[in-house]
Formats: sequence, structure tokens, C-alpha cells
Amino acid sequence: MSGNYDHIKRANDDYAASFDRGGKPIPPAKQAAVLTCMDARIMPAEALGFELGDVHVIRNAGGRASDDAIRSLVISHKLLGTKEFYVIHHTDCGMGMFDQATMETLLESSLNTATPGADGWSDPGGEDGSQEGRFIKWLTFSDAAEAVTEGVTRIRNHKLVPGRIPVYGFIYDVDTGKLAEIEAASAAGRAR
Repeated sequence: MSGNYDHIKRANDDYAASFDRGGKPIPPAKQAAVLTCMDARIMPAEALGFELGDVHVIRNAGGRASDDAIRSLVISHKLLGTKEFYVIHHTDCGMGMFDQATMETLLESSLNTATPGADGWSDPGGEDGSQEGRFIKWLTFSDAAEAVTEGVTRIRNHKLVPGRIPVYGFIYDVDTGKLAEIEAASAAGRAR
């Protein structure tokens, strides 16, 4: 077992021993959903002032408005009553450190963890590489504000997202904890 496994088991035992927040309804109390990155430096509910049960948080690499993220947003609205969506990217995002071709090449080399360096990514090699990475859209980006606007626009224009739902766009600064609204994104996401 890993050190994290033991930590998780002990921490959950402690958490469950004093857990007193059960019995909350399934729909989020604040009727909002947040799409953000999986980056471990972001605690979305905490950073936004929400408590357990207040909002849905949908996370993926880069906080991208992928088909699966939109699926979750649609379920959040249609079945659980959310009335507003927030797309939040962040500074220093790893998704801006590579592109589609780089990921494909790294995966073809091996499935071992690659490392960044001054000359780009370095792969340790191995015998388990695969070309399957060519069939996945990695949804990389080079400009976080553009990516936020793109995500908000994609959600706003999706045929399964009602025009009455506002979609807002922000960038979270991982060094200060501050949110900066991306005006172009929020303007694109205004309810119709």
C-alpha cells in the first residue's frame, strides 16, 4: 500500500467520526455549477465561498468545456435545477505546457511519466508506448483567457443549454487566490 492509501484511510476515519453534515438534498443549494481544472492547487468551493452541498463542481484537465463537461452541466441543470454556470481556469496551468502533437509523441514513446525541461518534455522511454493518444483530443491551449472565452461560448451555444442560463468566465490566480473575470467570456455567456 502507498503512503497516501494509509493517510486516506486514517483521515477518513477521523472525518467520518465527527461528520454532521449528512442529510442534505441532492440539488445544490445555490443552484450553480462550476467547471474548473483538476489542478490540486485549487479548492473551488472554498475559493468561491461555498459550503458542502452549495454547488456542483465539475473538474477536468484544464477546466475545458468538453463533451463530458457539458454532459455534466446539462444534468446539473435539467435534473438538479442549477440556474447559472461558471467556467474557471487558472494561472500556471499545465495544459498550456504542451500541445496535441507533443502528447501523442510522448505516449507513443512510453506510458511512463514524462518530465518538463528547458527543451520541452523528456520521456524516459519504455516498451509500453501506444499510438492510441492520436485518437484523443487533448484540448490544450496557449492562452488561458482565450480558452475561458472559448469554453463559455461553447457552453452558451450548445443546443442542450437553455439561453436563459448565464455562463460566466474567470481566471483564478494560484499564487494569490484572486479571481479575475474575463469580460469577453462573461459577455459571450450572458443569458439570452
